[in-house]
Amino acid sequence: MSAREVVVLLWWLSGCASAVWRYYINGSDYSIFSTRSSIALEYEGTSFLSWQIPGSCKVENTNSTRTKLNCVSAGVHTIRANVKDQNKEEERYLTVDNSHICFMWYYKIVDVMDNLTQIVTLWVYDPESSSKEELQGTAIKPSTNSRILTKLLNTLGQCPFIHTTVKRRVYVPDSFRPEGTWDIHLPMSSDDIMKEIKGNKVAFQDCFISNLMILLTFPKITMAEISGDLPLTLPTGSPLLSTWSSCMPTFTVLVTDHETFQSNDSFRTWTRIRVPPGILSDAERHNVTDVALFNNGIMFLINGAVYLKTEKTFQKLDSSKGLPKTEIIGITRRRWCQIRYLFKSEKRKSMLAIWTKSEFYLGFSAFRFTKVIDSSMLKAALKLSPAHTVAIESVEYTGHPLELAVVVYYCSTCTTTKSIRMLLYNEDSGKWAFQDFHLQLPMNRNLVPHFLYSALPDLILWDAHTVYYYYKNFTVTGIIRTETGERNLSKSSHGSKIHNVVVDRFGSILVKMENNVMFFLKADITDAIKLHAWANSTIKSALFFNKSSKVYLVYFSEQFLVQPQEYPLYLELQSVIHKTKDKCPYMAFQHNILSDFYFMDKGESLTIWTQIVYPENIGLHIIVEHYGPSILSWTQKISYEIASGLSTKSVLTTFSQTTNYESVDDYFKLEEKNMGLMLIQFRPSEFSKTCPIAKQVLKVAVGCDANKYIQVKGFSKTGCQRRDFSYVIDKEFLRDRPSENLKIRYDVGKYGCPRRLEFNEPFHPIIELFDENGFVKLVDANFIVWEIHGRDDYTFNYTMKQSGCINEAQTLKAMLEENQGLPLDDVWGPQNYKPCFSYAIGKPGDLNQPYEILNRSNKNHLQWPMDHSGMYVFRVKILDPNFSFCNLTAIFAIETFGVIPRPSFYLVAALIFVLMLTFISILVLSYFWYMKIYRQFIFEPLHKPPAKQKTH
Repeated sequence: MSAREVVVLLWWLSGCASAVWRYYINGSDYSIFSTRSSIALEYEGTSFLSWQIPGSCKVENTNSTRTKLNCVSAGVHTIRANVKDQNKEEERYLTVDNSHICFMWYYKIVDVMDNLTQIVTLWVYDPESSSKEELQGTAIKPSTNSRILTKLLNTLGQCPFIHTTVKRRVYVPDSFRPEGTWDIHLPMSSDDIMKEIKGNKVAFQDCFISNLMILLTFPKITMAEISGDLPLTLPTGSPLLSTWSSCMPTFTVLVTDHETFQSNDSFRTWTRIRVPPGILSDAERHNVTDVALFNNGIMFLINGAVYLKTEKTFQKLDSSKGLPKTEIIGITRRRWCQIRYLFKSEKRKSMLAIWTKSEFYLGFSAFRFTKVIDSSMLKAALKLSPAHTVAIESVEYTGHPLELAVVVYYCSTCTTTKSIRMLLYNEDSGKWAFQDFHLQLPMNRNLVPHFLYSALPDLILWDAHTVYYYYKNFTVTGIIRTETGERNLSKSSHGSKIHNVVVDRFGSILVKMENNVMFFLKADITDAIKLHAWANSTIKSALFFNKSSKVYLVYFSEQFLVQPQEYPLYLELQSVIHKTKDKCPYMAFQHNILSDFYFMDKGESLTIWTQIVYPENIGLHIIVEHYGPSILSWTQKISYEIASGLSTKSVLTTFSQTTNYESVDDYFKLEEKNMGLMLIQFRPSEFSKTCPIAKQVLKVAVGCDANKYIQVKGFSKTGCQRRDFSYVIDKEFLRDRPSENLKIRYDVGKYGCPRRLEFNEPFHPIIELFDENGFVKLVDANFIVWEIHGRDDYTFNYTMKQSGCINEAQTLKAMLEENQGLPLDDVWGPQNYKPCFSYAIGKPGDLNQPYEILNRSNKNHLQWPMDHSGMYVFRVKILDPNFSFCNLTAIFAIETFGVIPRPSFYLVAALIFVLMLTFISILVLSYFWYMKIYRQFIFEPLHKPPAKQKTH
């Protein structure tokens, strides 16, 4: 919605309201508030006379309630509306910059569900010379001015890119399009949603383009309106009820006393949420008391019962889902986005919490609920007598991904006052812990808790009139006061009640009253300041966050329905603080924390750099605080520098774990003890409301990263030349020596592409470690391999003695005998690995056996049989107990070839028989031949005498 349309709405609603005045700029990003900006001034009310403007600014019409202002010089300019009444209108101190950032990125998104990608189309626009559609965020193509500007900047070398803040990935555009746009393709993501649009440092007429933070995730689909359905509303006259997704605050629901609205783009577009007739009575439809938003549905609390609205159904959740049918008083979801966490147990993480006065339930996927605690258990935990009354007042998720807080009260007579206590429940361990939290309140006051974005369980609570604070793990407590010392905010806002309280990740806390008066404070600050009036007291409004995580207001009226408007919180805060002279004690607080979540495995360390710059002789320092199990130790190196009246203190903090898991009595128990989630925060020792960031929080999970895996170098599951096939393993080559051969179905998708090796070519596996971001390193740790189908016709080229063993090393055969009955994958691993290089471990034995343990640096190889070829499918497993909390395994396959097949025994025997028979036959024949010749010479003379001649 444009600023002009909002002006019409507010003007129409200002007939009987108190007078207020506001200012607007073209577009919605008040970070560009400079001497180039055209500032629109608007006054609501009937007492207006003129604008009081400083000489360094010019106004189009001093006597008009709506006019435009331009300030030609930078600085703080005092603007006031002169009115007829004796009471003066409050003045504002507008801080106008002389900035060289003048242009902005415009983007539109096309979702491609076929390949789960998003096409982001970008161009540059100047808020002072752009189209109405670009200012409203509804443009589908660049305006004429924007197209010319974008082409000029492209000629000068401009090229945008999208940078993700969690996974630190960068996406670049395709070639520049003739219509003056760039297209960037990026995958849809649910865990890397915060993105920043940046560009090259290219200027046109001394003007640069402002970087733009956006939230971009899987497309959120709002429910379509169905003809004939009936509205769901709040009771008549109720203030607006709002909620949003913790990870995508632009995905929102607004419940009014006329309709319920849903939006997935900060209410730029919205749909009405209605329900089929016949399920609820008219009185029930108009009695919504709470609401919770999910990706696939919206949950409503109506007359003590819970109803779930999805795209196709509207149903009551009752005992079939594990919930009571009535008496439910509240629904809550996590307020802070917790995409990643670490669960030590096999439990599931809850989606929401629901409670009655006597019971507390956790909801899981498919909206199944489990009762966690009831009033009898609470009474026993508080050690109260049976005569006492114990009730649950509210439930809230903390900043810890796995913790909830339950606020309970107890009393004896329960007539005037009640005692309030707080318990923290850890979903992973299932343990309860009472906090150092005690309050005495009147019976008619109900507290609403809200945990801040902090490593420690810091929180604020409020009732209709007062805000309570519990900072620094319940060690700093009290009631928020205004600048005049007033603790009752209603008295400072004409008797109105507290309506909305919103908190951002930077520690800013904004309290909105029902009459639109607002107060501001920061985390760890105990006083609040009253902000200038922005909207009149008659209009209904609610606070939300936009796509850049900045505050905006949503107004509702019967005629105009839902109208969003950006709220310049930072400029308003600067204006109010200008008189108080509140100043941040430091000039800069910097760090190298790139993500709010880190995994640490065995042997790893995490080094955080922080730096604070402050005026000389103030004496600030950086404080490190942690919450959760003490599973990490840290060391610090501090350096100082003083120059030009400024002190710079830099701190290197290194977190590590030094536990040795080798040859311990209970490996898994020691792992369990040293795993967990530790929340750490860095903050300056002093702080004020004008400081931009209260503290920097990170979560360090010590344990197994589910995204970590290994694979053998050179093997892949894609691009295989062969498809699935079958082969047979001869029974004599199998470890268990079965009675029959084993037929194997080779699944290429499961085992990957096999590598073919000649029978005389040894193989040494090289193990690569990967995580969600890709390749990490080559693995140096010890590992083992075994053939998963039971083959044992392979060996290793190194013996135990050649490998340097002092005692007999472990082998797969020995481990199978030692751990009979266990699955093969559990027989040998880091939990029972014992090195052979110490006299104290193991026992002497035959060191001429093959050494079956490999690593990247040793020369141990797999060797194949010389007399037959075969297909081998190996599983590799990391054996080193100090390498990882994960059970890291991978599969690879080897096919040997080039061997002359071994002949059959019967064929060899027959050949030998034939040869022997031939030889014997030759001998026999030779004998008879010899005898024949011998006889001839015996019976016949060697020389015949000459015959006598006949005479005639």
